[in-house]
Formats: sequence, structure tokens, C-alpha cells
Amino acid sequence: MTGELDHEAIFEEAWAASGTTSVELPPVSVNDVLRERYDVHPPFAYTGAQLWDMEVRKAAAPDIYIPTVVRPGSAEKFPSVHHGRFEDFTRVSDQRLWTDVDRYARVIEHVRLDHENRRAYFLGAERFEAPDGRVFTAGAGQPIFHVEHSVDGPEDAPLNLWRIVHLTDEPDQFLVDAFDQLANDPYLRVFIEVHLRKDLDRELTRR
Repeated sequence: MTGELDHEAIFEEAWAASGTTSVELPPVSVNDVLRERYDVHPPFAYTGAQLWDMEVRKAAAPDIYIPTVVRPGSAEKFPSVHHGRFEDFTRVSDQRLWTDVDRYARVIEHVRLDHENRRAYFLGAERFEAPDGRVFTAGAGQPIFHVEHSVDGPEDAPLNLWRIVHLTDEPDQFLVDAFDQLANDPYLRVFIEVHLRKDLDRELTRR
């Protein structure tokens, strides 16, 4: 299913459309934030490869790596297909609404990991029929959205990048405002902290 999609083209078309609501968060220089905002034991600095490893793990298990957003235990990942530099799969999870964080809705995402270019695309969908015959329908309460997570910058000073586009009929300022807190957070995003503790065996203390 997902191998039939051109994830990048679909994302960029939605991003450029006049009625959609697009948000690009500021690039995060991960090692700079680690130095400035954390005590890390043992000391550590990310490489681009290690930051991409985080993206790959997060894509497969969002409830583990984004526990502040995804309902614990709600995530399901359907079989991966590898072709060239790409890895495609579909995931379904319950996620907090962007503008009403006390409510959850089911989110269906067709995922493409571009391992060569270190880009991850998540295309939202209204409906998905799983290989076992179960049919999933996206929850109500917010527009379908597409996401691009990527790793950029020098190998020894990688950047964490994040773009999201909501498939609205006209730009929605309430959705844009919902991302202000993320954009202004001086700490690393939760999925990087989880990766450091869980996979890289580092102790973190915010300061």
C-alpha cells in the first residue's frame, strides 16, 4: 500500500497548497541544546547517524518515544516493505489533539523512511484496511495532517527538523498557535530525551 505512494511529492503538494495550514518548527541544534540545558552522564554528543537512529525507532514505536502525545499501548505498526533506500509501513495510534490535548483521536499514518537522505514522511489517511482484514478509521476533532521529520547539518553537529501540514480548506491560526509552545521550548523534544535514556543509556538532568 504505502510503496505505491510518492510520500515526498504528496507532502510538498499539500505544503504548497493555498488552503492548508503549514507549520515549520525552528531547526534544533541537538548538541548545542545538550551542552546548554542538560547535565549528561556519561558525557555525550550526537552524530547525524545516531539522531537518524532515533527517528527510525520513533517512527516504529511512537507510543514509546512520544509518550506526551501518543496514548501508551495504542500504537500498531503494519509490515515494513524495503525497496532501495526506502522503508515503508503504516502505523495507527491514538494521539492527543493539537488544539485540545485532553482528548485523543485515532491517527492513521503511511510512513516512508528515506534512509539515504535521513527523511521520514508520515502521510495522514482517513481509512486503512490492515493485512489481517481490520479496518481503521481516523478519529474526529481535527484535520488530517502530514509530517516530515528529518536530520540535517554536519555529521558532528546534526539538526533536528520538523514540518507539519494540516489538510484544511483555509489556514487555521488556532492550529498554528498550538505549536508555539513547542517552538519556544528551550529543551530537547521528548523523543530525543527518551532515546538518550532508553537506547544510549545516558542520565539526563535539565538545568
